[in-house]
Amino acid sequence: MKVKIYKQSGQESGECTLDQSVWGNEYNQFLIHQVVVAQMANSRQGTKSSLTRDEVRGGGKKPWRQKGTGRARQGSIRSPQWTGGGVVFAPKPRDFGKKVNKQAKTVALKSALSQLVAENRLIVLDNLVFKQNKTREMVKVLNAFKTKSALVLLTEGQALVARACGNIQKVTPLPVNQINLYDILSHDKCMLTADAVKLIEKVYGEGQVK
Repeated sequence: MKVKIYKQSGQESGECTLDQSVWGNEYNQFLIHQVVVAQMANSRQGTKSSLTRDEVRGGGKKPWRQKGTGRARQGSIRSPQWTGGGVVFAPKPRDFGKKVNKQAKTVALKSALSQLVAENRLIVLDNLVFKQNKTREMVKVLNAFKTKSALVLLTEGQALVARACGNIQKVTPLPVNQINLYDILSHDKCMLTADAVKLIEKVYGEGQVK
């Protein structure tokens, strides 16, 4: 399996051979959905909290007598129908986390990476280096490949590239060792260097992950 390697100006500069065990897998929609749902659930803080009627301060005295006033009977001014009263079924801090096996995460990630190749959404560069951390430098690269939404996977020494991506909507710089399923699916293209490809294959290649 081979893909073209480009210069950051958009010109072809050669070919790159991809590891079939990483980039040549079938698309597993069910497993991808399961892992993405778990990833989004695990990112929730679960810290929201409101007070129920027995937790709101005050309201110990009956507002008015039961009968004879012409008004509806009330037992406490901290009942849910009162302004400042408690909340019915109030949300409380909880853990939204979901567990997914490590092997399932790996298979889902390989499936998503393979789909990038199958749909021609993988952009492999020979190098991606900027002399200064200017947004316009990254915009030039994006325009060269006619894309506005890209996940840019970075290796060491690309700090200026990360800063150049900071002000561009729908462009996410991410260290290659933090690659994840949600970010891959959230962007139209995945842009990385040939060195980043080798790092991914080193971790997820045949016989590396068990």
